[in-house]
Amino acid sequence: MAKAAVSAAAISLSRVRAAASAAAAAARTAPRWLHSTGGEVGGAGAASGAKAAGTVTRRVHSSTHKVDTMKVGFQYLANISSLTRDRQRCSNMYATSCATNPEILSRETSSSEMLVDSFGRFHNYLRISLTERCNLRCQYCMPAEGVELTPNSELLSHDEIIRIANIFVTSGVDKIRLTGGEPTIRKDIEDICLHLSGLKGLKTLAMTTNGIVLSKKLPKLKECGLNALNISLDTLVPAKFEFMTRRKGHSKVMESIDAAVELGYNPVKVNCVIMRGMNDDEICNFVELTRHKPINVRFIEFMPFDGNVWNVKKLVPYAEMLDKVRQNYKGVERLQDHPTDTAKNFRIDGHVGTISFITSMTEHFCAGCNRLRLLADGNFKVCLFGPSEVSLREPIRAGVDDAGLKEIIGAAVKRKKAKHAGMFDIAKTANRPMIHIGG
Repeated sequence: MAKAAVSAAAISLSRVRAAASAAAAAARTAPRWLHSTGGEVGGAGAASGAKAAGTVTRRVHSSTHKVDTMKVGFQYLANISSLTRDRQRCSNMYATSCATNPEILSRETSSSEMLVDSFGRFHNYLRISLTERCNLRCQYCMPAEGVELTPNSELLSHDEIIRIANIFVTSGVDKIRLTGGEPTIRKDIEDICLHLSGLKGLKTLAMTTNGIVLSKKLPKLKECGLNALNISLDTLVPAKFEFMTRRKGHSKVMESIDAAVELGYNPVKVNCVIMRGMNDDEICNFVELTRHKPINVRFIEFMPFDGNVWNVKKLVPYAEMLDKVRQNYKGVERLQDHPTDTAKNFRIDGHVGTISFITSMTEHFCAGCNRLRLLADGNFKVCLFGPSEVSLREPIRAGVDDAGLKEIIGAAVKRKKAKHAGMFDIAKTANRPMIHIGG
């Protein structure tokens, strides 16, 4: 049994070495910004047996960053000494670590252990980005010129998504949210929903969408098990919508919100990123959406990501938004929050729906964070604002079994930091555009 495992490991390693020359050539076309650590603070304990493997200095946005990697129970974990060597190790250019050949596990990774970080936070919520493509160009999400898209062959397939999701669900994840890009433009979205909703132990299958093509797809998606919905809408003014998204389609989004209400989604969550001088004058107009319909409007603080030209002057703090609501409405009451809630929730007397505030910048909620992220290219990300990523696509395609994937996932979770950095430090951190991450 041991000889067979060692033989399989040798075969996988030989394949990686055989691809080295091709990877080196591909490295020359790598984008100017790549993966780096940083953007998170508060050290996390490494997995059992982990030790520092080395550092690498890499050019990111014309500034120099050091990338730390860890040897966490793998025989072959990326130990980067140059960009070329990194590309030889892992063809996923954004991965800060890549294990394609884990050694025979000395112990089984238990379900609960895999999802618990070194601070005792249990992660039962997985966000899966299905695509990097989108039919809008929202200013805070994507630069005007667009982004370099990952080739389809390097995106996770339907079967790979279901396999990874099943590992998480059998380990304790009970909520999955599908994001993008724009998830509804993926051709197999209904089939993905059908298979995910059938995973034993999954309670919530949600989606965040811009709503452009949702109204036509929603009845089928609901039949396939989609039972929670967030629709992004940052303005109620059609002309402003076209300016903010660089595309038309405001009426289609409104139709999707109405369709969701009619189909019985309760609440229908509407995500609204508030930016000073752009849409902060519409806060009360959005509150009016909740008067007669089961809509939960979620006011989100503007956040720094690559491509959105971060400017702290655009940030409208939660306290200021709430004060504006209280000046215009009576009976604004704070609702009881769950420890893992990202939003501060409120009800208003006489309103069917509710409002919420997501305060990532002014009052972070890291202590109760229960979220993990799987990106469309197969990278696994434990913090929205942290650039550290580990590839799951590479080990899957190298033949690693589920036990090996659990070990990789568990090691990444154990390295999650106590909290992300402050807004000014985040703004200086190399991270992907929001379109790649999916929020």
